[in-house]
Amino acid sequence: MDKKTSRLKRALKLRCKIRQLGANRLTIHRTSQHIYAQVLSKDGSTTLASASTTQADIKAVVKSTSNTEAAIAVGKMVAERAVAAGVTEVAFDRSGFKYHGRVKALADAAREAGLKF
Repeated sequence: MDKKTSRLKRALKLRCKIRQLGANRLTIHRTSQHIYAQVLSKDGSTTLASASTTQADIKAVVKSTSNTEAAIAVGKMVAERAVAAGVTEVAFDRSGFKYHGRVKALADAAREAGLKF
C-alpha cells in the first residue's frame, strides 16, 4: 500500500465515525504549498465556513503559505467564520493526515478562536 492509499484509508475510517456522531465537521486538506479548511454541515452537503492560504486576505498576512504561521492564520479565520455562522462545536476531520506540524497548528488556532472539538 502506498502513502496516499494509507492516508485515504485512515480518512475513510474517521469520516464514518464522524457520520455516526452526527456532528458538523472541520475538515482540512494539506498540500506542500497550501492548507485548506472548511466547516461542513452534519449531512455534508453545505459548506458553512471556509478559509485557505490561497485567499488574498490570508496571503497578505503571512510570508509563506506553506508553514505553521499560515496554518495558524487559516485556523483562526475558519473559526471566526464558523462562529459567525452559528457553529461552535465541530468534529475535527484531519483527512488522514498525521496530527503534527501544520495540522496541529491549525487545530490549536481554531480552538483558541472559539471552536470546540
